[in-house]
Amino acid sequence: MINSLNTMKKCLVGGLLALSLTGCQSAYYSAMEQVGFHKRDILVDRVDSAKEAQEEAQEQFKDALEQYKSVVSFDGGELESLYNRLEAEYEDSKAAAEGVTSHIAKVEDVAEALFEEWQEELEQYQNRRLKSQSERQLRDTRSRYRKLIASMKKAEKRMEPVLTALNDNVLFLKHNLNARAIGALKGELSTIRQDVDILIRDMQAAINESDKFIETLGKNQ
Repeated sequence: MINSLNTMKKCLVGGLLALSLTGCQSAYYSAMEQVGFHKRDILVDRVDSAKEAQEEAQEQFKDALEQYKSVVSFDGGELESLYNRLEAEYEDSKAAAEGVTSHIAKVEDVAEALFEEWQEELEQYQNRRLKSQSERQLRDTRSRYRKLIASMKKAEKRMEPVLTALNDNVLFLKHNLNARAIGALKGELSTIRQDVDILIRDMQAAINESDKFIETLGKNQ
């Protein structure tokens, strides 16, 4: 985790997390500001958390693909154990995908709150030069954010076809634990591998955008 939120402050806000869990985001942000965490800090922290979730999802989908390869390469032995492992990889992949989606939603929530607050506070300026500078910073930050969230969403959408294919094949294998089923699954390997490769590529692009966003926003703090 990045150093934007230090250890002492993390301890202070531990009791405030319940506000976030209950969905009272405005109260949560207000409470966080009382202990020194502004929306900008929270945005950086949540982008970093989303990046970590994507990195974990990358590895999980790679593992699921490897397990699928093991199944279609079956050449004698306990087929049911292979099925169990493939099913477990599917469930882990599904959980990883849900984690990515959840983190993206949290990024969107705080970004919306930050930009709304920033826009409203522009009207408080009396100094035109400072107001103009702040307006430019807002436009630039919004532009970078739009690029970031578009990249995240693109990678997020790539997960669904992979999960659907894995689930279909897990179900098929469940009811056909025999060599003929393995033959049918072999025909799906190429498509699944291609979809996973595209997913990994797009998710890496989103991870790279996250790094750039964090670095740029951090410089402006």
